[in-house]
Amino acid sequence: MRFFDFSSWQSIGATLFGLVLVTFIGVGIRLIVMMTIQQRRERMNRQINERLRTLIAAYKTLGGSFTGDLMVDPRHLRELRRAPDAAEPARDLPNDEAGGGESDRPRRIRDAVEAALSDIILLGTAKQVGLASRAAQELVDGRPVHTHALVVELRDFIRKALDLDPVPADVVIPLQGPTRPVSSGGKGAAGRGSEERGGGGGRGAGGGAGMAGGMGLAGGASLARGTAGDGDDTADGPQPK
Repeated sequence: MRFFDFSSWQSIGATLFGLVLVTFIGVGIRLIVMMTIQQRRERMNRQINERLRTLIAAYKTLGGSFTGDLMVDPRHLRELRRAPDAAEPARDLPNDEAGGGESDRPRRIRDAVEAALSDIILLGTAKQVGLASRAAQELVDGRPVHTHALVVELRDFIRKALDLDPVPADVVIPLQGPTRPVSSGGKGAAGRGSEERGGGGGRGAGGGAGMAGGMGLAGGASLARGTAGDGDDTADGPQPK
């Protein structure tokens, strides 16, 4: 209080102005600090959300199947066309393997798994990066890859990041493998059926319009002939005998 001077109106005004100035400076510094901390927190939240979204997508790709073949076939089409050894003759692949048929599924699974492993190496934890790099090396070496261990690590990390309870110890989860891609043949067939139905409707509408136009033209011609005949009879009139 010794810095406050209330002896005159001028000193009181100067004191109040100093208090207001100090208050504004303090509030401004506080707002700047709070905005900086909030922006940093929002940036961290966006990074965490993007990381979780990517890892969840990788989890679905690597562990979306419980039945069938749960390993990744690393062989390419050119390797399948070659004979495994000199004693076994080379076999010819069916035509649908090169055209994206049912036998093209292992290649699509391998491509999706490679992309998921790349995302995990970029955004995963140290343990996840180790498991993903090991699986990628097995793919490079041409050995079949099982992704169950990496799927379990991803599942535990995602549940912990989302504040979910861990999976109970008495719950038995079957082995998980890469998701099998869905064939797009049904959509193509449905599209072709829609086009055919649309074409049939267009042909039916065109035929109906043609028939209506023909009937209208025929009726107009008949009416014109009848009018012309009546005019001729009236103009001629009765002939004198």
